[in-house]
Amino acid sequence: MIVAGIMSGTSADGINVALIDVVWRGRPRPRASTSSNLAFKFLGQAEYPYPKKVRQAVMEAMNAKQASVANLARLNFLLAELYAEAVLATQRRFHLQAELIGCHGQTLYHQGEPAKFLGSKLAVTWQTGEGAVLAARVGVPVVSDFRPADMAAGGKGAPLVPFLDYLLYRDPQVGRIVQNIGGIANLTAIPASAAAKQVTAFDTGPGNMLIDAVTDRLFGRPYDGDGRIAASGAILIPVISDLLRLPFFRRKPPKSAGREEFGREFARRFVNRCGRASKPDVVATATALTARSIADAISRFVLPSRGKFRDFIVSGGGANNPTLLAMLANELRQLHLTIRTSDEFGLPSEAKEAAAFALMAYETWNHRPSNIPSATGANRPAILGKISYA
Repeated sequence: MIVAGIMSGTSADGINVALIDVVWRGRPRPRASTSSNLAFKFLGQAEYPYPKKVRQAVMEAMNAKQASVANLARLNFLLAELYAEAVLATQRRFHLQAELIGCHGQTLYHQGEPAKFLGSKLAVTWQTGEGAVLAARVGVPVVSDFRPADMAAGGKGAPLVPFLDYLLYRDPQVGRIVQNIGGIANLTAIPASAAAKQVTAFDTGPGNMLIDAVTDRLFGRPYDGDGRIAASGAILIPVISDLLRLPFFRRKPPKSAGREEFGREFARRFVNRCGRASKPDVVATATALTARSIADAISRFVLPSRGKFRDFIVSGGGANNPTLLAMLANELRQLHLTIRTSDEFGLPSEAKEAAAFALMAYETWNHRPSNIPSATGANRPAILGKISYA
């Protein structure tokens, strides 16, 4: 079955569409989670930036203390129209027709830890982009809104991509840590010969989100292209050491993060912490925080209890930042980890998250769970998402 996956991440820079061909190997499909029988072939991927005004509207809606209900409803339908245009354009580009779509949607709010609200204690999430509109425009069923089902089962609703990580990267002899660096950075630790319940996964902290926010604040640019600004600056070591004492970095997994932890307000405080340092120094320090927090998470939560690992596989937009990768390599050298990219395994780093939600949509369509409870903290496997029919 050809499935289209749609991802628009916390950086809110645009829409990523991946097309995969999913097959089931072996006996008839059981309803239990048996990912060892799943296989997929990557067919193609394309990216579409949000129009400037749409990105501005998304950014304003994220974590907004006040928002227009009417505009939130309009944004829900507008994003679905843009998602549909992106899928149709990708199908034309690769001369393929999807039979099913998995759409993550645009996260406006994610709070993985329960907090009090009107007398109740709730963990909540919200991804927008109306599945019914997307299904009607493209003409195929859509699975969307994946995270709430995991949270209803006691999980954090994230990370969900470890389902694909386990399928694609597990190895009988080699332990691997798979690191995605999107707006938020998250890792999946897969010991050699691991069963799914032995997989550890969690958000390590900011990925590109802080780098982008600081670059925009100081230079008026949406991101630090190729890490050039960071490469020209010096790292403020005391700032890094101080920030790594924050509760999030010390909290044991499972854990998830978003703009609630590392968004605009955090970026403002970060710039203030850097004092009178030069602008390139501030961007370099933001980049170093991503690298150092990843290495710190591995040292603190993965290596002591999960055995030996050899490969460190990087994906996401951060994989295109050579300054960040150089900082990571320096941090990981003492941990005896070798950096590789997901491209080496047949899946472009930019396509991995979109491909993951295509794969999860396939599982949902076949009534099978696709969360990994050891990664999200859920108390049981859960069938994820809601189905909209064309």
